[in-house]
Amino acid sequence: MLSILFGVYFLSESSDNKPAVNELSLVQKPANKQVFEPVLPNHPVVLPNDFRFHPEYQHEWWHYFANVEDKKGNKYSVQWSYIRIASDERDMVGWQSPQLYISHIVVSNKHKVWKQQRIARGGIGQAGMIVRPFRLWLDNWSWRSLGNTPFPGQLDVQTDQFALQLRSKTSGPFALLGDKGYQKKHDLLPIASYNLSAPFLSVKGWLQLDKNRAVEVKGEAWMSKEWGTGLIAAGQVGWDWFVFDLNNDTTLTVSRYRHDQQMPYMFGTLMTKSGKAIALSGDEILMEPTLYRTVADGKQLPIEWAIAVPKHGIELNTKAINRSLWLPFVIPYWEGPIQTTGTHTANGFMQLTGY
Repeated sequence: MLSILFGVYFLSESSDNKPAVNELSLVQKPANKQVFEPVLPNHPVVLPNDFRFHPEYQHEWWHYFANVEDKKGNKYSVQWSYIRIASDERDMVGWQSPQLYISHIVVSNKHKVWKQQRIARGGIGQAGMIVRPFRLWLDNWSWRSLGNTPFPGQLDVQTDQFALQLRSKTSGPFALLGDKGYQKKHDLLPIASYNLSAPFLSVKGWLQLDKNRAVEVKGEAWMSKEWGTGLIAAGQVGWDWFVFDLNNDTTLTVSRYRHDQQMPYMFGTLMTKSGKAIALSGDEILMEPTLYRTVADGKQLPIEWAIAVPKHGIELNTKAINRSLWLPFVIPYWEGPIQTTGTHTANGFMQLTGY
């Protein structure tokens, strides 16, 4: 089904999350005039200032991934997303606010998936952000810290079926992707976003699943923030995105943006604990699906991949830990933990959109 979210088109599946659909039906139609700041080069991301919201741009995304295990060695993966999308550039309060907030929480192991989505209007206190001290929230889901950056910070999520509390702190430097945070996404069209990443995080906390007793967990995590104007470009089909914890000192992220009747546009970044962020161009990256499988709703997805960066001696074959991670949210996609063989035995995450 083709749905319209604030004037932006998404190819989406009908969702069993009916409250979310009802929430969206209440959103005002987009204004005829939409003026947002463009994403331009020679405008470097600056920290800590750019941890703030950027309402002058159309959208803003936070992504957090954690691989944790309990004292018995049981492994879990946690995915949390926090998204802001604006219908226009007006700075209005109350129900006139043009801001929409979407948040997803997904917990999985190799056998089961726990997931929930929430949607809120801006301007009425139900969702938002402050920077002193840092806090993102939507209802009783929040990320907060005592300083003006996200770290050390705590993610708190309470649902009717499960709950979690995870405390994360940096174990390495932040990284600016692309050219000082400016990341191109097409060879010819002016499509880009601003990006920053916290690729080295340690995490401790607890999970309470299926209303069972909470279990203590610890592990490693990764967070990114992206913002810009123009969610989907003309002719864009979707994207395939990966992040890998290659070892304790190096993280790799690679993306393949698919366009109708055009070659995919690929890019990536190698990030090290020494502070290097090495931008990778498309001609340095090899990405090919090696196995398609039918998942939820009869979709054929490339569930396994061969990914290589020959210049840096990286050859990876990926495998999904749990294939049942098609997420029928308002923006539907597949996202979940993966493992690799090859030159590195690595943990990571994969996101597939537009299928």
